[in-house]
This record gives sequence, C-alpha cells and structure tokens, in this order.
Amino acid sequence: QVQLVESGGGLVQAGGSLRLSCAATGSIFSINALGWYRQAPGKQRELVASITLGGSTNYADPVKGRFTISRDNVKNTVYLQMNSLKPEDTAVYYCAADDPELGTGPHYWGQGTQVTVSS
Repeated sequence: QVQLVESGGGLVQAGGSLRLSCAATGSIFSINALGWYRQAPGKQRELVASITLGGSTNYADPVKGRFTISRDNVKNTVYLQMNSLKPEDTAVYYCAADDPELGTGPHYWGQGTQVTVSS
C-alpha cells in the first residue's frame, strides 16, 4: 500500500511560479517512476511530467522549458517546479506512482491539488 499526498497548489498570476510537492508513504521501496498529471474542467487527464529512479525525465510539450520535475529518493518526495505559468495551466494536478511489480501503471494516485492561474 502506497499513499501519495500533494501540496503546494494555489492561485497565482500569469507569469508566476508554484512548486508542487508529493510525499509518498507506505510500502514505497518498490516504486520506480513518479509523475504529475493534470486535469482541467471538461478535459481528459493528461501526463505533465515523469521521472524514474535513475533521474530520467519526460515532459509534455506544453510545459517543456517551463516546468521541472525532480525527486528526492531519501525523502520519497517528487516535486514539480512550475515557472512562467499560463492560464491554460489551470487544472487539478495529481501525482502518480508506478510499481513495476504490479505491471503497467500508474498504480497509485494522490488526491489532487488545485492550481489556478489568472490572466
């Protein structure tokens, strides 16, 4: 069992920055990839960024150059630094985790944190 708890969301003006955090607790030793997804009202949930244990990262095209994903394997925490925010970044952001022993994932999800960017 793994629990993911996000924090750091909020309201920010366009061009501003936010840093999201997601702490993993429980049976976290087998977790490999961690990622951030987002879902805007009326839209499908989409992958924003992911990171493996080895530090390999992947980003959705709309956030490349603006967002940075990182992880602390000691603290079992994944971060999403969001700079130059745009109104279209407004969404509920969810962290997710993969456990290779359970096959394809994601297998665990956080409760979500709201990010609102005003113009």
